[in-house]
Amino acid sequence: MAKKNKTNKSVKKRMKATGSGNLAHATPGKRHLNAHMTAKRRRQLRRGGVVTGATVKKYLIAMGEY
Repeated sequence: MAKKNKTNKSVKKRMKATGSGNLAHATPGKRHLNAHMTAKRRRQLRRGGVVTGATVKKYLIAMGEY
């Protein structure tokens, strides 16, 4: 009998599936210790990230949505 995959809760909380089939996530590294960063760097961290391509399938399996 095939074993079911367990849902990776940390991935499920961090990623969100978009309408086009990609995965959106918030950029890490902006919660604290920002004083040494330039304004440009902090501004760039505001934008989220997107997972595309072959990696999406791996994350969807971890999220239990594949």
